[in-house]
Amino acid sequence: MAIPASTTEIFSTAFEAFQNIAIAYPDNMFLCVPEGSEKDKRSHTSFSEYTYGESLQRILKLRGLFKESGVGHGHRVALLLGNRADYYFCLLALNSVGAWAVPINPESSVEEMAYQILHSDVELGITINAYLENLELAGRKSASKFSTYDIKNMPGRLTAPQQLMAAGKPGLESISTVLYTSGTTGKPKGCLISNETFLSTGAWYLSRKGHQSLLFGRDRLFNPLPAHHMNAGVISLMAMVLSANCLVQWDHFHPKSWWRDVAETNSTIIHYMGLIPPVLVKQEASTYEEKHKIRFGLGAGCDPDIHVAFEKRFKFPLIEVWGMTETGRTISNSIEPRHIHTRAFGKARDGLEVMIADDDGQALPVDTPGNFLVRFSGADPRKGFFSGYLNDKEATEQAWRGGWLNTGDICRQDSDGMLYFVDRKKNIIRRSGENIAAAEVEAAIAGHSSVRTVACLPVPDSMRDEEVMACIVLQPDTKADQATAASIFSYCSESLAYFKTPGWIVFRKKLPTTQTSKIRKSQIFEPDEEPTNTLLTFDFRSFKRPKRKMGEHS
Repeated sequence: MAIPASTTEIFSTAFEAFQNIAIAYPDNMFLCVPEGSEKDKRSHTSFSEYTYGESLQRILKLRGLFKESGVGHGHRVALLLGNRADYYFCLLALNSVGAWAVPINPESSVEEMAYQILHSDVELGITINAYLENLELAGRKSASKFSTYDIKNMPGRLTAPQQLMAAGKPGLESISTVLYTSGTTGKPKGCLISNETFLSTGAWYLSRKGHQSLLFGRDRLFNPLPAHHMNAGVISLMAMVLSANCLVQWDHFHPKSWWRDVAETNSTIIHYMGLIPPVLVKQEASTYEEKHKIRFGLGAGCDPDIHVAFEKRFKFPLIEVWGMTETGRTISNSIEPRHIHTRAFGKARDGLEVMIADDDGQALPVDTPGNFLVRFSGADPRKGFFSGYLNDKEATEQAWRGGWLNTGDICRQDSDGMLYFVDRKKNIIRRSGENIAAAEVEAAIAGHSSVRTVACLPVPDSMRDEEVMACIVLQPDTKADQATAASIFSYCSESLAYFKTPGWIVFRKKLPTTQTSKIRKSQIFEPDEEPTNTLLTFDFRSFKRPKRKMGEHS
């Protein structure tokens, strides 16, 4: 069976697509997840698998519970489940009744959870026992009516939502999930992802050529990235569903057991982020790296030198891609020649249009770096893209100014149409695949009594692509020493997820500003100055650790 590129002509919801595949291929494997405790970051010794048929029965059972409880079209339900099979069962069950899934990052602080609950008008939350206390506390902090449930101990009926159900039957334009993505304004924005985006994103993956081609019913995609992100939770999910394949959803990236996990799960595809290839290349040889069945890897941010070394050693192509939560579709460097010694990420194809423009929206000459703009060809340039930012029409229209999605990235395009990533224009720090808004971190640090002024910026990091550096001007008569830096780090750790906290804290006498008192971040350090090796710079990278609880399970 082959799925046409335009699945929106066949299915109207993600659940409908899943159900049709599950009925046609009930014995095909849908999900593979690891077993064991997360607290010691162990090497996995076992995993659980769920067929499409078995998964459908679990989803239908949850669907019955939601319908019986009055959860339906347009209602919002928070999912704090991490990379678990239950996350996907709940996601598809909610989709089947037209409710919005609002996934929450397990690493979020209580304050961050409360903001997300309040901003998205969530009334119900489903989690595991290890996260239950924090989610309940976040619900109380959000000053909203909020009921929480442990997925392993669900009652026969949930608290009915107070909000009215949306009119009509769920369809292509109905929202399926809200993915919170960092912006430049401090607080995360809720990116609305519709059924149409779910379906077109999966179909887009299936229609890619060259090294990225999928084998119907025969591929297993190993993804260690968060289920609450676009990569795993939408792109990988729907690509596997529409091709009757298996999503191997791992909990984290485990370097020591990576090749064993990949080999023993019979995975044929991997998804990666920038830090994974260099870590694997630097590891000692393993017998398992000779036993894998991987046909290709798909990801972004691999350094060209590492890219060449990786493919030579592990003998399969790494396909660099470009994409955003807002775009759904990706541009991938899957067709030869791939130019892997550069930052090439492919060519725009199949109706996806791009333009390299100046700040006035005018096209720039070939090979000139500029603002990277994208849209879909035809009457509706937004077709298949996100549906907008929740409760923020102004930000949505700003993103689409000039009829193009303004990505905030700086790229260039050669005469042959190949695109190359240059840099990010946004005030975003990308650490280990997480987009961190500098303004959000700045706001957290600014609350410390010793801080007068703060500016956060990215600094290169060999392991994590980029790390957060906080450049701070202290209040008068405050000592610029290790103790003060530690106090500031501890303070912002209370309100921020661990990965957002500053890995570096540097004290400066002053920060350069414009005539309107905006900080000139590009001028904080001299051109020949090494930010991490200046006077009064303190390294907190080793203190950035996930907060895990005893007894937490995958």
